[in-house]
Amino acid sequence: MNENSNAPWAWLPIPPAHLRAFAEAGAWDRRTIAERAEALVAADPGFVAFVDGAVSMTRAELWAEAEALAVALHARGLRPGDVIAFQVPNWREAAAINLAAALSGLVINPIVPIYRDHEVVQMLADCRARALFVPASFRKFDYAAMALRLKAQLPALAHVFTVRGAGEGDYAALVAEGRGRPFARPRVDPLGVKLVLYTSGTTGRPKGVLHSHCTLAHILAASAAHWGVQPGEATLMPSPVTHISGYANGLEAPLVCGTRTVLMESWDAAEALALIERHGLVGTVAATPFLVELAQVARDSGRRLPGFRFFACGGAAVPAELIPAANAAFADCRAFRVFGASEVPLVTFGWPHDAHLAATTDGEIVDYQVRIVDGADRDLPDGQEGEILARGPGMMLGYADEAQTREAITNDGYFRTGDLGVRSAEGAITITGRKKDLIIRGGENISAKEIEDVLHGHPAVREAAVVAMPHERLGEGVCAFVIARGAVPTAAELAAHVAASGLAKQKIPERFEFLADFPRTASGKVRKDRLRADIAARLA
Repeated sequence: MNENSNAPWAWLPIPPAHLRAFAEAGAWDRRTIAERAEALVAADPGFVAFVDGAVSMTRAELWAEAEALAVALHARGLRPGDVIAFQVPNWREAAAINLAAALSGLVINPIVPIYRDHEVVQMLADCRARALFVPASFRKFDYAAMALRLKAQLPALAHVFTVRGAGEGDYAALVAEGRGRPFARPRVDPLGVKLVLYTSGTTGRPKGVLHSHCTLAHILAASAAHWGVQPGEATLMPSPVTHISGYANGLEAPLVCGTRTVLMESWDAAEALALIERHGLVGTVAATPFLVELAQVARDSGRRLPGFRFFACGGAAVPAELIPAANAAFADCRAFRVFGASEVPLVTFGWPHDAHLAATTDGEIVDYQVRIVDGADRDLPDGQEGEILARGPGMMLGYADEAQTREAITNDGYFRTGDLGVRSAEGAITITGRKKDLIIRGGENISAKEIEDVLHGHPAVREAAVVAMPHERLGEGVCAFVIARGAVPTAAELAAHVAASGLAKQKIPERFEFLADFPRTASGKVRKDRLRADIAARLA
């Protein structure tokens, strides 16, 4: 069982039943992240592990800063198994906070900076965080004031620390306090809980996803090998380091794969292009809109970025035509779609060497076992749509909540992704929608994604999101929320467009709502739960 009896996941056996076979088979390199980092420091202490604007941080500097911080945290009563949260932008301090937690046996809880009181208090209360690091202020928002407001509501939260602020509770002061003082480094179980990361919550209340030192490291090593990323090479990280993609590929990759991360505080395509050229970056893992904008800047400037080899994109729908259009803008880069979730990071790694499959599928299954099942959990043959279930040595230990874990993981250890898709003979997955996106109209199942794909083909539609709406006679009807490209089209025009596509009449949206933007998660996914609530309220 978990050592920390105060943690909400104290019920969780280590390793959990669904991962026991992987542990017994020796699937993991059983070192903590701190032990991996220590070996890299010894091998090349002067190697620059992180670049943050004009400031570089070598492995030795990172180690010294993290160790000093660990000393200061220990002096304030933080002990192995305690949770420390950080809501910090893509700053180098996040790397040191993360490593200090690994050194100390603390559980790290990254929180995306866009979240405010409502979301943050939920997460901190759920994981019983003992300490929180926030920027003193960032983008004109006073995080320190928010943190102090929340502290009054959270009995477990003993400490609020600022980053790039002032005073004895600031990160710089903590590091200065700990420098040169001995650190009694505890023994840390590499299979134990190291990370609690809350899901983006497209369907409601976030869930606390638990990972060990071994699970994320396993996926990072496997993806680096698949994409040909070598130790000593450098990658770009524009995604938030408090999100699964940014955390793993930004903060952890330099400690697992021996690479360098160049951090971007905020996305700007022209600046990204300049960073790629200046630092000789070989690739990135980021959201689809970043690929669109980077390719456009490359085309406009005539700079084709030789040496930039890969762009793994996912998190939101990736139109098939985007991949070849982006590839044409670069000299050597191959963009490809990937599929995964916080619970099962990178079920697919993409097709860097097959342009057709890279554009038309959501990637090649690597290192995971995947089932495609019907509503009764019966396995379906390749080519038939069903829910995607996945298990492998990179999957989560479980959720912080035992009941949520039981619901999400099958008796034979597969995670229910909630995504619908098909598997091809080549071992590719193509996502066709979300299980909860199915609209049941008069007893007939209707795929929201199928209608969205048709709407995206209309020149006046920039983005469409189709959801179920209450229907007095049929139970559920079809509502399409639309972001227009330029002049707003009429509902009749869009309905005619869907009808002309050949879709069944029942699939033509009965209502269209036009918005300037959709409610989204931190990773850019559309909050369809909010859209469903929106249309229900309008109809009421």
